[in-house]
Amino acid sequence: IFMTKRTKKTGITGKYGTRYGSSIRKQIKRIEISQRKLYNCSLCGKNQIKRISIGIWKCKKCKTTFAGGAWSLITESGISCKLSLKRIRG
Repeated sequence: IFMTKRTKKTGITGKYGTRYGSSIRKQIKRIEISQRKLYNCSLCGKNQIKRISIGIWKCKKCKTTFAGGAWSLITESGISCKLSLKRIRG
């Protein structure tokens, strides 16, 4: 006996049912997938960085804590800031 998948289209936002509208649920789906996925650690190289709370990320392998974005480890503004600092330093 096989159980069927209940949330094929909605995925992680199936918990909201038909509430809040489809476009908002699609935005939430994109955000929740990015915040729950594992990211690569820049120090140990493993794919083990997980979100602890808003803006705090921790590598499960080397136990290093990172400051990042609320929903993803690296943000657009963080990338542009890093590039401008690199340009200034030379």
